[in-house]
Amino acid sequence: MTSPRTVERLVVIGGDAAGMSAASQARRLKGPDELEIVAFERGHFSSFSACGIPYWIGGQVDDRADLIARTPAEHRERAIDLRMRTEVVEIDTARGRVRSRDVDGGAESWTGYDKLVLATGARPVRPPLPGIDAPGVHGVQNLDDGQALLDTLAGTEGRRAVVIGAGYIGVEMAEALLNRGFEVTVLNRGAQPMATLDPDMGALVHQAMDGLGITTVNRAEVTAIHVDAAGRACAVATRDAVHPADVVVLGMGVEPETSLAEAAGLPLGVHGGLLTDLSMRVRGQEHIWAGGDCVEVLDLVSGRERHVPLGTHANKHGQIIGSNVAGGYGTFPGVVGTAVSKVCELEIARTGLREREASAVGLQYVTSKVESTSRAGYYPGAALMTVKMIAERGTGRLLGVQIVGREGAAKRVDVAAVALTAGMTVEQMTALDLGYAPPFSPVWDPVLVAARKAATAVRAG
Repeated sequence: MTSPRTVERLVVIGGDAAGMSAASQARRLKGPDELEIVAFERGHFSSFSACGIPYWIGGQVDDRADLIARTPAEHRERAIDLRMRTEVVEIDTARGRVRSRDVDGGAESWTGYDKLVLATGARPVRPPLPGIDAPGVHGVQNLDDGQALLDTLAGTEGRRAVVIGAGYIGVEMAEALLNRGFEVTVLNRGAQPMATLDPDMGALVHQAMDGLGITTVNRAEVTAIHVDAAGRACAVATRDAVHPADVVVLGMGVEPETSLAEAAGLPLGVHGGLLTDLSMRVRGQEHIWAGGDCVEVLDLVSGRERHVPLGTHANKHGQIIGSNVAGGYGTFPGVVGTAVSKVCELEIARTGLREREASAVGLQYVTSKVESTSRAGYYPGAALMTVKMIAERGTGRLLGVQIVGREGAAKRVDVAAVALTAGMTVEQMTALDLGYAPPFSPVWDPVLVAARKAATAVRAG
């Protein structure tokens, strides 16, 4: 029989961004004599940047260690009992405990908790296609995945790569493989790459990818991955064609990893993510919090819950959770859906709602689209960009912005993200006092040109 604990215990499930940010913040606020912290991570690495994996694969990042913000040893030096290669397989909310299993040895044990943080992340979409588990087929969710892909690339004589999926991870991996000297084909189920954009903006991405030498096949529904006599992947079949491949990369997105939470009876949303209140406490639970890619968050523009798997949000969630479990206070009000990406020199950005998302929540809208330059047209290095803006009909409230262009395009979306968060109208945006000098912007910044055109459409409508 074990003696009762004299110090409150926090248990964290998940050793990456949200989980270890929560643990670290809680430790800053409470010492080991006030709060014991036990964290479980089933993988080999803690606190790593999954967002940086494509750039490691592509050669822009030299060393895997550069993607690790804090090692397990560094966490342990801060009195966080981080147990690596240990997977939590059951949550017993009635008795306040979790059952864990040693991934390598198989031994199991129970650990009690006073407070629990779920930071189980997301899992890659991996449909049950014939051949999808064959050697030569790779996901890129964690550092182990990245290392396995690099090993395959180094040992592959052929130079044909097929990427399945044309979202953020798909286009970023296409660039990485191109940088590695591979002939790249991207198979996209949708009408245009980057389904997070409206199709007219996605078409600009398609055009640019073609110009870079990446073959993009739209409306390509993958039916199987063919294997050779040795059992290795050798081609990807769609309904219309067979694409030879020496390596296959899966980039079909992710979904919340909430199987543990579901089995424990915790509340999930329509996208499969955990539902929390503003403090990131799981709804209906007094002592359980959740954050990162396993939760759904409020979209401040549409007013609906959505799943937004981004490291920026995960770290914010962790900070808030760590403060709250340690007796402080913090809230996470929601998101406006801002994201940026790139494929070679092409920059891609979006925030707010797409046209179909606005329609889905019953909003009527007008749109504007402008082509401008990143700098004054006469200044060396001025690059073209296209800005699309969506505004509510009648009120002129900004609903969304998408930007596709070259250097200097993507981060302009931050102006729109702030305007969305503040609930500004496009008319109000035209008066924003943005920085100007020829090396940085035309006299009228491209975002303001789009706002001015949108304001005209609102007045006409």
